Amino acid sequence: MNVFEMIEQQQAKLSDTEPAWMVGEQLKDICHDDETAAAIVAEDLMSEAMSLTKAAAELKKYADQNKKGRCFCITPKVAEGILRKFYGLPETGTERQEPPKKTGVIDLFSF
Repeated sequence: MNVFEMIEQQQAKLSDTEPAWMVGEQLKDICHDDETAAAIVAEDLMSEAMSLTKAAAELKKYADQNKKGRCFCITPKVAEGILRKFYGLPETGTERQEPPKKTGVIDLFSF
């Protein structure tokens, strides 16, 4: 089962108006173009401690700590940062470094 199926499996138990369901949608966006993030999230979703509901609780904790009135809104960028920290994903914009290929040829112009 891939990460998207795992997310949808958890979302099926939720209403599409619940924060945990929406967390799933944001995780799909994060994982869409990032195979590393998808692999990490897929592994994490196997644990109840890392479920969509638990991730939504992290967002609520942040909102509760920062609200000034009766309600608080978390922007998608801030929410993504919280989710990346919760699931241990690399920060957005970090380039994945691939080791240089060994060809047996020394490129003198690279010095």
